[in-house]
Amino acid sequence: MNAQNVYVIPACVGKEKMNRESVYKQLVIDEGVKYEIYKDHLGYPTLGIGHLITEYDEERGLPIGTPISEKRVQSCFEKDLDIAINECKMLYDPYYEDFPEEVQEILVNMIFNMGRPRLSQFKNFKGALERSNWKNAAFEGRNSKWYLQVTNRAERLMTRMENVST
Repeated sequence: MNAQNVYVIPACVGKEKMNRESVYKQLVIDEGVKYEIYKDHLGYPTLGIGHLITEYDEERGLPIGTPISEKRVQSCFEKDLDIAINECKMLYDPYYEDFPEEVQEILVNMIFNMGRPRLSQFKNFKGALERSNWKNAAFEGRNSKWYLQVTNRAERLMTRMENVST
């Protein structure tokens, strides 16, 4: 498998409504951005906006502290964002396409933070989303271990969720 195949994920039908630049700005606040290789909270080599360096990345094996260009950070982020969007589409199919832009942005932020396997465990949250009950979805998001682990981020996201108008 070559590096180009790593990021190929079948896109679901349709296009997201969300503003990618807005998501980028939110994730820079929530994840931070570093223009060098660093160790994440679990000790894994990472760069940019939480991009875990894989065996297919050109940075694999480079030492911690190696500078990374803004262009490379942006490239990795765009690929990671595409993955997060597709993960949301798969998890919330067929509803995701009809969610308001704000809800799509919140979900992408959440999946970027915890991944699809963990977010898929939020059954009551998902049920509330499917009913377009944004206030109940916010309640369910607050009623989670995730909320206790990243309270500031989670509260910001759930406040946005409960303020979504239909």
